[in-house]
Amino acid sequence: MPPQASRRHFIEASALAFGSQLLGQVPGDRPRQDAAVKVLNPRGRVPVSIIIDDSTCLVNLNKFAIPQFATVNPGKYDHYPWQSWPDEIPDSFVRKFADWATENGVKGKYSIVPFPACVGRLDREIPGWSQRELQDSIKLVREHITPNWDIHPEMVTHTRIIDTKTGHPYPEISPRFMENWDWCNGRSTDEIADYMSYALTILKNIGLPCEGVTTPGGFGSKARPQLAQASFESCRSVFNAEIPHYFRDLFDKGEQSVAPIVQNASGLDSDDPRCVVHIIGCTGDWTGGWNCITPTGADAFITADGKSGRMVEVIQRGEPAIIVCHWTGIYWNGLEIGFEIFREVVKRLHATFDHLHWMKLSEISRYWAAKELTKIEFDAGKSLVTLKAPFACEEFTLSVRLIQGAPAGLTEVDSRLKLKPGTWCREKDTTLVCFKMSKGVSTIRFKA
Repeated sequence: MPPQASRRHFIEASALAFGSQLLGQVPGDRPRQDAAVKVLNPRGRVPVSIIIDDSTCLVNLNKFAIPQFATVNPGKYDHYPWQSWPDEIPDSFVRKFADWATENGVKGKYSIVPFPACVGRLDREIPGWSQRELQDSIKLVREHITPNWDIHPEMVTHTRIIDTKTGHPYPEISPRFMENWDWCNGRSTDEIADYMSYALTILKNIGLPCEGVTTPGGFGSKARPQLAQASFESCRSVFNAEIPHYFRDLFDKGEQSVAPIVQNASGLDSDDPRCVVHIIGCTGDWTGGWNCITPTGADAFITADGKSGRMVEVIQRGEPAIIVCHWTGIYWNGLEIGFEIFREVVKRLHATFDHLHWMKLSEISRYWAAKELTKIEFDAGKSLVTLKAPFACEEFTLSVRLIQGAPAGLTEVDSRLKLKPGTWCREKDTTLVCFKMSKGVSTIRFKA
């Protein structure tokens, strides 16, 4: 992979070449859903989110990662002036970013690499920083990031593979023992789940909750069925996550769907329904990159007039529009180049669209699991919709065609934009209903 390219660039090319066959794997069970009833996006809006990779506490990850990448790929990283980059991305910038995100309603996923580039473990110590500095940094993430951002481990180190029995990197330094490259090839679900659980446990030890994982670089790209099941098993075993999810792929152009993929669904009629959700990003990293390259800029996401750009394309077709970027490029060695681009992108999005819904990846995952796995029956004679939901969902939104009367117990609003749980509105020959759906059986009765 050329050093100037995104670490996920080859994933985009491969996924476009092989399509859904590459992406996954086993959908699992699906219930019957009556054709007269359609599950819409939450509140009839388009979910948007931001995926931030390569973030952690204090450590400027890629300053320490690049020499390790260079050892495995001699000559490919020589042009990066990593020696001059700062060791730290300071907590003052984390706070600044978190405050901006909160003020603008921005949500997403924020990686915390647990053992960043083998510098130190967050649940033990990081040489070069005091225990007080480390604990303050973890507290900052817990109090100012987690309310609006999911936390993911991006495996353990984002560089070398750790022997989970010893806690040390394997002595072999080659693509076979680097997280970004070939370690997953030929590995079983149990082996990959054990490795993910090691990462998740470190974050559990420092009080950061996780419902999902992020793959670094090419991790798992050639072991996709195992990756999906391992994501489920590790998140379930360490955090008892009800609906585990993972981020592995992105499509930054073309018509390939970027909607979440609900996989391995089973036990939908039992007390222990199961599935895992594969989240798909829709952009490249155009904010500055993991390697602090010259950014493509805001226009790639959305132009100043709001008429074009990748986010515009995806939002217009109604699929979740999820930006992908890297924390090191947002900070950009203190110049904050990526952060400046982000602020402009969000400003343009809010100026152009009035129907966006910022969501965390776990919220998007839960909605898509409920959307695809809820059994829906419609009795036109009784004007009754019956739902059997394996998972609860806060803002479940339906359209029902050719139905007269008002849904009992809900409040009418005059447009889709005003939908929130407990309301409904009419659009031509359909009725839109938004409600808090409980796990199990629930009904919607329409009264004249």
